[in-house]
Amino acid sequence: MEPTRISLTAPEVSSLWTQYMFDTMSIAFIRYALEHIKDEDIIEIYKYSLELSEGHVKKVKDFFVGEGVPIPKGFTEEDVNIHAPRLFQDPFYLYYIYIMTLQGLTGYSLSLSTSIRADLRKYYSTCNTETMLLFEKVIDSLLTKGLFSRPAVLTPSVEIDFVKHQSFLTGWFGERRPLTGIEIGDITFNMNKMHMHVALKVGFSQVAASKKVRQYINRGMEISTKHIAAFEKIFREEMLNSPASWQSHVTNSTTSPFTDKWMMYQVQLSSQIAIAFYGTALSVTSRADIAEKYMAMIAELVRFAEDGANLMIENGWMEEPPKASDRRTLTTGRKEGIENNQYDK
Repeated sequence: MEPTRISLTAPEVSSLWTQYMFDTMSIAFIRYALEHIKDEDIIEIYKYSLELSEGHVKKVKDFFVGEGVPIPKGFTEEDVNIHAPRLFQDPFYLYYIYIMTLQGLTGYSLSLSTSIRADLRKYYSTCNTETMLLFEKVIDSLLTKGLFSRPAVLTPSVEIDFVKHQSFLTGWFGERRPLTGIEIGDITFNMNKMHMHVALKVGFSQVAASKKVRQYINRGMEISTKHIAAFEKIFREEMLNSPASWQSHVTNSTTSPFTDKWMMYQVQLSSQIAIAFYGTALSVTSRADIAEKYMAMIAELVRFAEDGANLMIENGWMEEPPKASDRRTLTTGRKEGIENNQYDK
């Protein structure tokens, strides 16, 4: 007797759909990058990354075909001109793959935690292992080339201690306590992501075809720059080092390698992921002044992402993710059909 077929759950289908969109987007960027990168180490990293992304896309298609789920359009060769002039210099390409690998690791861990079917769990475990290997290659290359900004270092305490006063939680008035290691780590990580956002948007603003898209991207660049300045201010007050900027690694090209649809999706995805990481940082931040900054930043990014979604809808660029059946419409339609049949009788 054949085993009973277990259908994919809503989270499982959604995770696969999201991965398909992410990997088809990545393939377009990687193929373009490989036309311009000169550094052999970075070329090997991008070749390995392309191999992973193409393998993921094939596997996701297999899952969808097996379930009778429509394969998303995602992004294709139509969304990239690999022969367009170089828009970014080699160091940025390495930094970009570093940030995207971190996002992939986070996504695969979440997908694994929400997957029930054994084949999905095995698949995401494999994705996580492969991406960990990619991460090791990228971080080693960044360190070897002297391109990685190490976070601040803590001086070890002489002995353990416990919080003795509620002032540990304050930060608006009076003397502020030093940042915890967790807070330093989250601010550093979010600054690194925002530096990538700025560099991408500098490049995209130079090449976007649509005036509305350019205006939207420039607005996003201003938001990211403002967030970086707020984080840097916190670190200056604590006399801690900040990560380096990457926007100087954008060339002066004005010929777009990507469609406006592709660039809007990249900006939109980056904004949504930034909201998630800000939320994670907020949940473990004890100083009230920093928590307030995160809440304001999240609210600003939510408004920005909503406007971006509206712009994508206006241009027919937003592909609809899997969703539940509209039972209200189905029920109403059935009732109307029954009534019509009664009248026919």
